[in-house]
Amino acid sequence: MKRFLGIIAALFLVIGSWGFAGAAQANEMGLFTVQSPMVLARVNTADAKRKELIRGKLDLNNSDVREFRQLRGFYPNLASKIIQNAPYENVEDVLNIPGLSDSQIERLQANMDKFIVTDVAASMNAGGDRYNPGLY
Repeated sequence: MKRFLGIIAALFLVIGSWGFAGAAQANEMGLFTVQSPMVLARVNTADAKRKELIRGKLDLNNSDVREFRQLRGFYPNLASKIIQNAPYENVEDVLNIPGLSDSQIERLQANMDKFIVTDVAASMNAGGDRYNPGLY
């Protein structure tokens, strides 16, 4: 029984020490922040970014391709062009995407009030997250 308890104690020690090392790595990647050495505050930076957005608006610098489905005629082609040409400094910059057809420009102009531009968030743009956000 003592041996069993010793193994359990050692296991908790290993898991606990990994937790702080894992926290440091996650903090570097911006997955959550460490507020003190003993207390971890887990903040999902992607969720925090979404709270910053105005409901019903698409962020041209951070929305993923699937979010453009709410606008008729955007998914997937026009949405992909918008993502490929980001980041944008203001909403009107989306009209300067090279190679847009006349109908795509008209579609963009008709929906300008549905867009917003915020700072690029690494948690929303890492790898191919804007093309494949892992929502299945």
